[in-house]
Amino acid sequence: MLDPMATDRITMEDVAARAGVSRALVSIVFRGVPGASETTRERVLAAAAELDYRPDSRASRLGRRRTRTLGVTFAVGASFHGDLLQSLYTHADAAGYELVLSGVTADRPEVPAVETLLAERCEGLILIGCTLPASHLARIGARLPLVSVLRAVRADSVDVVRTDDAAGLRLAVGHLVGLGHQHIALLDGGRAPGATERRRGYRSALRQAGGLRETLLPGGLTELEGAAAALGFTDRQSAGPTAVAAFNDRCALGFIDNVRQHGLRVPADVSVVGFDDISQAAYPHVALTTVRQDADRLAAAAVKAVMARLETLGKPSPPTASVIEPELVVRSSTSPPGRN
Repeated sequence: MLDPMATDRITMEDVAARAGVSRALVSIVFRGVPGASETTRERVLAAAAELDYRPDSRASRLGRRRTRTLGVTFAVGASFHGDLLQSLYTHADAAGYELVLSGVTADRPEVPAVETLLAERCEGLILIGCTLPASHLARIGARLPLVSVLRAVRADSVDVVRTDDAAGLRLAVGHLVGLGHQHIALLDGGRAPGATERRRGYRSALRQAGGLRETLLPGGLTELEGAAAALGFTDRQSAGPTAVAAFNDRCALGFIDNVRQHGLRVPADVSVVGFDDISQAAYPHVALTTVRQDADRLAAAAVKAVMARLETLGKPSPPTASVIEPELVVRSSTSPPGRN
């Protein structure tokens, strides 16, 4: 009898020997194609369970014309990207596809992250917050379906799924103006995806409110960048803004932590609005007012866009854009100015 501990890795041949069938029948069972009786199928699955056999799904995919996988790039550590991934799994699974993830870090830029997915023969790509040039994305989109999520891209064969970022900042500023704030700063996102649109929304809302003064402060994507922005804010606070809208929730959280350390109260001395509505924003000790991006709707639209492209492969069609409306979530980090 086969000793499963006698080898480092259990193979199909081991399962076939345990079940008393051919390797071909084992392959048929695990591929889920006709050719094995129900009795044989049960015997093969029982033998595999006894041996703790796991099929090599990657090798199986590479041996097939269709891999039924979608590749996803995301920024490691970006909280909202994690929310999107959770929803992408749900919608990809419903469509009968698996996800292959490739993370982007400070030491692993986007180009190798994308190349990894191409090497895995993914049938389509979903790039979250990608900053690669539009020309680069167009070349990839000419090879296989590609969706840019959270960033507007004008490129042939590249579909876009994003939040209406400008509308989100108009909601944030409109909320603060409605509370009575007349000097509202923007903790800017620099060159991050969506930052240009959010600046435009901020400026549009100031004009709509009667030409309020614009104040742009260097912000960013992380808590550390938000904390750094707080230093410049506290230096000018004697005649400075009474409210800020941050590029995202992480930046807002770092800002709040640092201004509190400098003796300012949130919201009594400064009201703060974030963007994303990550899980930390709802923590009771944070209770951050924020602009909510709908991760589930974004993910559903991204998977739908890839599926539409796969159904029309070889038939050129113009790129599509799905723009999801944001929602203001009011918590306790905002109040009228000067509240004691």
